[in-house]
Amino acid sequence: MVNKKMIPLPYPFSLEEELKKNSELKMSDIEMLREWCDKQQHLPKPSNLHLILFLHSNYYSMEAAKNTIENFFTIRSHVPEFFDNRDPLGSKELRQAFNVVFSSELPGLSKHGYKILFGRLMDTNPSHYSFEDSNKNIFMGCDLIGLKNGTCDGYIFIADTSNVTLGHVGRINPMGMKKLVMYVQEAIPVRIKGIHFINTPSVMDVILNMAKPFMKKELWNMIHLHSSLKTLEEYISLDLLPNEIGGKAGSLAEMQEARINEIDSKREWFLEEMKYGKVDESLRIGKSNIANDLFGVEGTFKKLDID
Repeated sequence: MVNKKMIPLPYPFSLEEELKKNSELKMSDIEMLREWCDKQQHLPKPSNLHLILFLHSNYYSMEAAKNTIENFFTIRSHVPEFFDNRDPLGSKELRQAFNVVFSSELPGLSKHGYKILFGRLMDTNPSHYSFEDSNKNIFMGCDLIGLKNGTCDGYIFIADTSNVTLGHVGRINPMGMKKLVMYVQEAIPVRIKGIHFINTPSVMDVILNMAKPFMKKELWNMIHLHSSLKTLEEYISLDLLPNEIGGKAGSLAEMQEARINEIDSKREWFLEEMKYGKVDESLRIGKSNIANDLFGVEGTFKKLDID
């Protein structure tokens, strides 16, 4: 059996605290999932926190957790435009993406007790926007948030789309959208409870129509469009929003600076995670279902070596 190094964590982690927090979480399930992972020689070696997140996000269904693990590591290994070259200081394109799109956790909880993620296009110039680098930026932040928080009841995502124009839409390609949707609905180890778009311009219809063919009904039904903040107030207290959006949570500029500093401070972790968090297709037995779903044919995976 291949001796693998465990994927590191960016923050301290207490197994005891997670077991206390979740009465349904059993050490025996973590160990069983660990044994299964060890037998899948193509998979990397996830930490106990990773295993807990996979179990928790699937409501402790062992088979569903295994499927999410496969999807998570396979997609991240074969969609380099989102998940490779994540050195925060490694490219001017990524640095630009940090300034073009803001995405972070807001303080407080929704009215249903869920954590709140907020995103906004900060630089309105479409020529500065890259769909791929923006998603890389967003997922870098989401990785840190998820591993810092550990398990929670769920997340809602709020996006202020007031700055989105047709020029931005023209920089999104359908295949990239498919990869984004597949990762969100098939691989992220969190309980997604709602996706809210506020201040929606008419071009949001174009974006959603591009995404809809790839979405399962369950995810599609989580999407809410708000032309004003009044309807959003059913879900969260508006005070939790950034100042510029009508809330009291602080300025977007300060939040953005803090977020970039946090990502930069975890540079070594991003480098380690890229090194140890990949699948080895040469060791995979059989075929990957998510490969076929994502790319249409198995052979389009880069570096794929399967008989």
